[in-house]
Amino acid sequence: MYDLLVIGAGPAGISMAVEAHKAGIDSSKILIIEKAEEHSFTIKKYYPDSKLVTANYKGFEAKCTGVMCIPDLTKHETISYLDKAINENNLTVQYNETVWKLHQNEDKSFIIYTDKNQYHAKIVTIAIGILGKPNKPEYKIPHSLKDKALFDVTSVEIKNSKVIVVGGGDSASEYCQFLVQNGNDVTLSYRRANFNRMNEINQESILELEREGKLRILRESNIESLSDNNGKPFVKFKEEKFGEEIFDYVVYALGGTTPDNFLKMLGIEFDGESPVLKEHYETSVQGLFLTGDLTAGSKGGSIIWAFNSANTAMKKICKDYLNCKIDL
Repeated sequence: MYDLLVIGAGPAGISMAVEAHKAGIDSSKILIIEKAEEHSFTIKKYYPDSKLVTANYKGFEAKCTGVMCIPDLTKHETISYLDKAINENNLTVQYNETVWKLHQNEDKSFIIYTDKNQYHAKIVTIAIGILGKPNKPEYKIPHSLKDKALFDVTSVEIKNSKVIVVGGGDSASEYCQFLVQNGNDVTLSYRRANFNRMNEINQESILELEREGKLRILRESNIESLSDNNGKPFVKFKEEKFGEEIFDYVVYALGGTTPDNFLKMLGIEFDGESPVLKEHYETSVQGLFLTGDLTAGSKGGSIIWAFNSANTAMKKICKDYLNCKIDL
């Protein structure tokens, strides 16, 4: 049983774990789960090496309230600062692992299900990127199939069904792995001959599933249209060799992020497009907190905002849940 489990190893997630450790929680009772292969993946991937990471990004005041704080730094300096935070606080980060489901027990503790394991925790903090919209296919999706044509595998429980996943990136691979584990008959449709956008682990995973006969991969396949056949998705391919086929579900993994569906599935209430947050960023689910971009509105916040939101959440966690010591 972890005292605190953090989903996301960016600045918000790392600072959340650091705040907990500085408040007296043993590092062995803290776990961070990150779906990418390394922490602060967005900074590492999308920030140019010459880009200055500014403390007052997007107009948020660069005033630190918690343990972690930075001035304007280079990309390399920022990553080094976060590396040091992980190492000096002896934090455990599980990389290449995706959270699929959360269950709250009667005693209000949580079971966290991932594509590799399951964990138990008293408190959970979600520190992932800002809310967004998924990329959609060029052809029309019938409204009658809105519950059968999906853009994630968390908003609907899919088991023992015939499913086609459309895409060729890491999300597509992770969706396939998850669906196979849940006993589904899974097909992957990808428009190219080779998987160039996947990391090596995800690529090898689906190729092994294909070798074992647990996953059918349609390379160089393109869906021409999707129609409703007695409530089921009827897929017509542009390529004659793939023809037409009926599935129980179509799952699209064409890029874009949809953490809003994930948050809603966890039982978090929304006001329009934004999650409803109580004082100190606690959600409508007791003991489940948001930090970082998810607390800063649709445009996201600065790194200082991420650090400060972790400190704010930790104050309530210590006061009401974990009996730890933090300046109020």
